[in-house]
Amino acid sequence: MTNTPQRRRFLRAAAALGIAGAVPPLWAAGAVKPDAKSALIVVDVQNCFVDGGTLPVKGGAEVVPVINALAPKFRNIVVTQDWHTPGHASFASAHAGQKAFSSIKLSYGNQVLWPDHCVQGTDDAALHKDLKLPTAQLIIRKGFNPGVDSYSAFQEADRKTVTGLAGYLKARGIRTVYVTGLATDFCVAWTALDARAAGFDVYVIEDATRAIDLDGSLAKAWKNMAAKGVKRIQSADVAA
Repeated sequence: MTNTPQRRRFLRAAAALGIAGAVPPLWAAGAVKPDAKSALIVVDVQNCFVDGGTLPVKGGAEVVPVINALAPKFRNIVVTQDWHTPGHASFASAHAGQKAFSSIKLSYGNQVLWPDHCVQGTDDAALHKDLKLPTAQLIIRKGFNPGVDSYSAFQEADRKTVTGLAGYLKARGIRTVYVTGLATDFCVAWTALDARAAGFDVYVIEDATRAIDLDGSLAKAWKNMAAKGVKRIQSADVAA
């Protein structure tokens, strides 16, 4: 497999994102074939994270056709949605004098402050209209605790509160998860790392993700995932 990944760099104005330089591949091998014990996790492919949304990831909508093409190869699909309360603790607007993309300390640790985004029940929080996942079996909504952010599909940012996804997957006999969606260096990476911690084999399908790359967060995320045994592949490596 020839691996030609792109890095993306965060643009400084109005939550727009740009391209960053290449990151060494974590893994390279032949094709992989999902089976009945595999699940595709589609992370936060929502209006808020594509062009025109409140926290747009540059190229975010480009993952939609890639994920749609992957979906028929999987018997098991899980979808996640960022689902924040108004005035959520992760919003810069909730903290006097703070600006978006700065960081503060909250009770559970360091927190990047974001523009208001993915507020419950709004069109901004809806899944992208072109996403076609007819066999998806479960939607995990995260970030609904007003005082705690939640990047991972498995565990909130306090690292104590679980979503129940690990138990659901294990009860279904799932052993391997393939992670896609937005954004690579935040919700995708946290989901992949927590899946590994829960004992799953984990692949991140790189061309089915896009990144923020805030102050080097993309390179750090790939490094952390590599250290924990997360495998990086492209959609072309997933056999039908």
